[in-house]
Amino acid sequence: MTILMEKPELVSQSDCQNHVDESKELVLDGGFPVPKSLSGEGFLAPEINSFGNSFRDYNAESERQKSVEEFYKQQHVNQTYDFVQKMREEYSKLNRMEMSIWECCELLNEVVDDSDPDLDEPQIQHLLQSAEAIRKDYPNEDWLHLTALIHDLGKVLLLPKFGGLPQWAVVGDTFPLGCAFDEANIHHKYFKENPDYNNPSYNTKNGIYWDGCGLDNVTISWGHDDYMYLVVKENGTTLPSAGLFIIRYHSLYPLHKEEAYMQFVNDEDKENLKWLRIFNKYDLYSKSKVAVDVEKVKPYYLSLIEKYFPAKLKW
Repeated sequence: MTILMEKPELVSQSDCQNHVDESKELVLDGGFPVPKSLSGEGFLAPEINSFGNSFRDYNAESERQKSVEEFYKQQHVNQTYDFVQKMREEYSKLNRMEMSIWECCELLNEVVDDSDPDLDEPQIQHLLQSAEAIRKDYPNEDWLHLTALIHDLGKVLLLPKFGGLPQWAVVGDTFPLGCAFDEANIHHKYFKENPDYNNPSYNTKNGIYWDGCGLDNVTISWGHDDYMYLVVKENGTTLPSAGLFIIRYHSLYPLHKEEAYMQFVNDEDKENLKWLRIFNKYDLYSKSKVAVDVEKVKPYYLSLIEKYFPAKLKW
């Protein structure tokens, strides 16, 4: 199946600011409001999160921030190259259960992400907020709407029926293993306690990789991104490669936000990064305490699931 995608047109934040009518809002189908933006494009990001802090501010003083830093300490110490290889081997069996995409969405009502400094709401609301915001600005890219809906479904790894993995093995920013830990990583100081930190095979800039090797050849820390990528790929989704790329690397903030590890990307990665960066502002800035009306938007997303996935998937 061939899916034609329009080239993304990147709109700068400053351009959006010059054209925004500050007195109006777009109200999405599910009742979730976002600021009105330029010609329905160029989503205008809010300046503060639902806790009153800047988005992804890992230094703001709050009880939430203390728990987030402790999370990253555990993650940075325990995520090793060997650990990721073990997890990929185990979870690529996809032998936990069979269920539909929407059934998995509903499971996320049980999940709260301890690594997220911007929101402590059930994950299904974040998925729908992201998807609905993208739907308004990119109405013709239905694959992107669905990608937004499912991008975090791998967080079911936190639930007992999926192994009940600790938060540090499921959520948070991801990073390459098998090479030096770039200082662009959040709370970099804790990597010094990682067993890979002093491994001479891994502690150079490129480590076991080479320039232009492609991200597909780079081992990334284990979590919900890589697990969901395995699920959608092995179950035969017809989402375009950009959709799979977003699912697999949306938490790789050191690369797509800070430009670290760029020596590894190839030409295909560069094209897909354009879509990931568009997606990222909706993933990050659409987090809100305002709930989406799930039943109102459900029929639309069920139609997309039917278009791009089998009725039941192996997980």
